[in-house]
Amino acid sequence: MRSRKRTGHEDVELNITAFLNLMVVLIPFLLLNAVFAQVSILQLNLPSNEEAPPSDPEENNKPVLEVLIYQDRYEIGERKSGKIVAIVPVAEDGKHDREKLRGYLAEIKAQFPEVTNITLLCEDDTDYELMIYTMDAVRYRIEINNGIGIKKELFPEIGIGSAPPDARRGGDA
Repeated sequence: MRSRKRTGHEDVELNITAFLNLMVVLIPFLLLNAVFAQVSILQLNLPSNEEAPPSDPEENNKPVLEVLIYQDRYEIGERKSGKIVAIVPVAEDGKHDREKLRGYLAEIKAQFPEVTNITLLCEDDTDYELMIYTMDAVRYRIEINNGIGIKKELFPEIGIGSAPPDARRGGDA
C-alpha cells in the first residue's frame, strides 16, 4: 500500500474584510449614540457650631436664611430670630413644590438683594434627588423676558446641615 504524503503546504489567508466593514460601521454608530456624562460641581459650605461675630454692623441687619426639608413640606426660616418665614406644603401630586419655594425665596431676595447665603437643613432620611433639586431651587430662578428664559441668581452660596426633629410628627426624626 502506498501512503500519500503531502508534498506542499497550502498558505491560508485570513480574510478580515467582513470584520473591517463591521468596524467601519459600528464605531461611528457607537460614538454618535453614546451618552457622555455631564458632571457639575457645586461648592457647599458646612455650618459651624460657633458663629463669628460680624465685623460690619450692616451684617447684623441681614437675615440668615434656612430651608428645612421635611417629608411633607419645606420650611423657610430665619436663624437669628428663630421665626418661620413660610411653610410650603407638598403639592397635590405628593412631591415637594419647588416652584412655590422659589417664589417665596424670590420675594426675600427682592427685600435683601445683598444676601447670597442660605443653609439647607435635611432630615436624615431625605432623598438625595430631593436635596439636589432643592439646591437648584434655592440657587436660581428662571425669569421669562420677551419669551426667553433667563436664569436669575437667588442664593448661590449653599450650606448644608441636619434639620432638627420634626415637631409635627412628635419629634421623632
